[in-house]
Amino acid sequence: MDIGLHLQGFYIYGIVPNHYEAEQFRKLSDIGVFNIPFQKISAIVSKNEIIDYRQLGTEALAKLLVDHQTTIERIMNMGFSTIIPLRLGTFAQNKTDVIKILEKGFDLIIDTLQKVSNLVEYDIVTTWADFGKIITQVASSSTVLGLKEKLENSGNAITQTDQMSMGLLVKSLVDEKNTQAAGLITAAFNTFCTSIKQHQILNDQMVTNTALLLNHLQAGLLEKTLDQLDESLNGELNFKMVGPLPCYSFYTIEVKELYFDDIEAARKELGLADTTSEKQIKQAYLDNAKQFHPDTNSSDDGSQKFNRINKAYQVMLDYMQCVKPASREEQFSLTIDKVTDNPSFLKLKE
Repeated sequence: MDIGLHLQGFYIYGIVPNHYEAEQFRKLSDIGVFNIPFQKISAIVSKNEIIDYRQLGTEALAKLLVDHQTTIERIMNMGFSTIIPLRLGTFAQNKTDVIKILEKGFDLIIDTLQKVSNLVEYDIVTTWADFGKIITQVASSSTVLGLKEKLENSGNAITQTDQMSMGLLVKSLVDEKNTQAAGLITAAFNTFCTSIKQHQILNDQMVTNTALLLNHLQAGLLEKTLDQLDESLNGELNFKMVGPLPCYSFYTIEVKELYFDDIEAARKELGLADTTSEKQIKQAYLDNAKQFHPDTNSSDDGSQKFNRINKAYQVMLDYMQCVKPASREEQFSLTIDKVTDNPSFLKLKE
């Protein structure tokens, strides 16, 4: 749970199955962590001062993220090959709260552990080896030279707007080369990876920023594929590989807290009674969304209302994960006494 009090608590790094040997769990103390078991699973934790990570600056947050990921990877390297990372900044106040988290999310955790068994993540960043050469190639292409000739023969002085048009054309052609190269790379990975995610491209020189999910036994095939790509692309691209890693980009668990004020606001926004059901929540959402959808209501007030409706619906979907109604028709309460009985739930960020 993310709390901003200056108290000692338990920082949760990840969750592992309990099938490892007792001696292996004991050795976790060598890196300053230990396990808290519940049935078939264990949380890997350390004792730390509880910090609200949301209040930290970028530099401090980046440092803590590195510490968080480094610790999880050290746990993995100690033989805990199957581990589900928890979101950065997940705290519990005491051991009882850790066990409550494991108990509340038990079904989700077991299902996710089965999915990630024997799987690892590799992150591949691809950049142009000589970006200046790529710019030169594009600038000397017939398309760019044709525009340049047209501007020079127009009889008018070349304006700033003309220069911007030239620059945009060069950028679009570079983007096209990036897209073509990225397509070849992704197609090669698709032949053996379980899943692929594309992360944000950080600069013009970067072609791909890719997370790959694959069986740990296929690490050799990944390296072979990168060698083949390098050869087929004549060394024009550089590949930087990091891994094996836990499945950060594909399976990270978040402990999400719910507050009565948020649920009450969502209830009123959707026009729900104190007692409702999944079916009634969905119908209320559809009725409101239809009335205030931008296609039928283009006013600023309508747009703001539509955004509030979507947010309210998501709050209700989250609350239903806590309540876990047996059917779409089963009634459950939204009153303060019932909401405070279900303050948090586990959510998988895929």
